[in-house]
Amino acid sequence: MAYEDRGGRIEVPHHVVLEEREHLSVSGVEEVESFDESTIVMYTTQGTLIVRGADLHIEKLSLDGGDLKVDGDITSLTYEDNKNERGGGLFSRLFR
Repeated sequence: MAYEDRGGRIEVPHHVVLEEREHLSVSGVEEVESFDESTIVMYTTQGTLIVRGADLHIEKLSLDGGDLKVDGDITSLTYEDNKNERGGGLFSRLFR
């Protein structure tokens, strides 16, 4: 269910569900910036989310619905501090 924030923009609710550190479901995904077998960087309605692990595979991505499903050995989930700021490149955000 979407709702309207103070800026008048429709925002999809953000949820993160991690099962057995192997299956991750994320809602409220706006964009996937980059991904490989060890790192996935995505913009969500609550800020930039960085998923780290091994053998990571995106099983489902629906930007229309804002849903992402990942399988693999997930070792960390990290949010950036500035939830509405998208400045700099990938390495500047990963190594702040």
